[in-house]
Amino acid sequence: MSDSVLNHLQPLLGIAVIVAIAWGLSEDRRAFRFRLVASALGLQAAIAVLLLKLPPARQALLGLNAIVTALTEATRAGAGFVFGYVGGGPVPFAVTNPAALTSFAFGLLPLVIVISALSALLWYWRILPAVVGALAFVLRKTLGLGGAVGLGTGATIFLGMIEAPLLIRPCLPRMTRTELFILMTVGLASVAGTVFVLYASILANVVPSALGHILVASMMAMPGGVLMARLIVPGDAATENVPSDLGFRSSMDAVARGTEDGLKVYLQVLALLIVMLALVSLADQMLALLPHAGGAPLTLERTLGWLFSPLVWLYGVPWREAAVAGSLMGTKAVLNELVAFLQLAGLPKDTLDPRSTLIMIYALCGFANLGSVGILTAGLSALMPERRGEIVPLALKALVSGTLASGLSACMIGLLT
Repeated sequence: MSDSVLNHLQPLLGIAVIVAIAWGLSEDRRAFRFRLVASALGLQAAIAVLLLKLPPARQALLGLNAIVTALTEATRAGAGFVFGYVGGGPVPFAVTNPAALTSFAFGLLPLVIVISALSALLWYWRILPAVVGALAFVLRKTLGLGGAVGLGTGATIFLGMIEAPLLIRPCLPRMTRTELFILMTVGLASVAGTVFVLYASILANVVPSALGHILVASMMAMPGGVLMARLIVPGDAATENVPSDLGFRSSMDAVARGTEDGLKVYLQVLALLIVMLALVSLADQMLALLPHAGGAPLTLERTLGWLFSPLVWLYGVPWREAAVAGSLMGTKAVLNELVAFLQLAGLPKDTLDPRSTLIMIYALCGFANLGSVGILTAGLSALMPERRGEIVPLALKALVSGTLASGLSACMIGLLT
């Protein structure tokens, strides 16, 4: 059997295994719907083919690199003025090692604040609501979602897993358990628009049109997340609603509130990075006390690589690269996708071939990690405290379903490349 045929059989098997796992975890296995599976997988494939294979759409995605460059330069102008040379401003002395001047906290991460403010402004100007409305319409027609969960699901990829439910807050108390689980799963299976450009800038030297791939991955996560959620927690998902807004009073109010929200995300990311990387270091120090394996000391990265190797192989990654790819997947699940993307960008050249790299970008493109589950639980509990007892167990299930949904996207990309 040729390598090309095997490369396509792996992700095909992966799709079957992921659907089988979701069915095995189902609260009602008799409710399995073949039409739902076919519709969701068909919609995922259509999104991928339309945006990645058709020349005009492909060129448009490549053109998004200009947006990344423009937003990065704009952010550097503001950060450089506030933070000086560590934020990208002029350097007042001779530099012998330019790479050492790069500051993630002051030079790159402020993108989150800028994008948050810009997203709020585009929402007030009714540009993003039009896009979200179109996505909700497609989900309603193809997957049978009601207006409430359709709107919340479509908005998630732009606003995030906590902000999107605010649009349908009046409907949250009467949403079905299935609809609530769909919102949670899609929220953990995708990444919010506030970090699109940040991740694209990290991956700019790894894959062409990184921003386009992150956008496509989040769009593919919608049908994938809906499928996983409805297989694991079957039930009705047809609650209707009158779409609400975010309550911005003016363009300046939108910018101010978007900036405030972005600052919260900025500080949260900084704090999580410090704590999570410190915990990884502690884990590595403890593992170093154990007997060596394979002639090298045990590390958290090596251990996670072994555990997740079979999973990433199912996505389409060759077995010789599975340990490295598996460690990235484990980092994403235990820490977060940002750390995993940083590790992916820092891999030596040719560690992963281009196809494996692309598959892993789609596999890593989601918030499904332990920290995000805590944020999701706290945020939704604040919006509907009367349903907290229902939210907590569903959030833990959503960690699994969100990971499976990202895996479906990775398998689909492996199948099509």
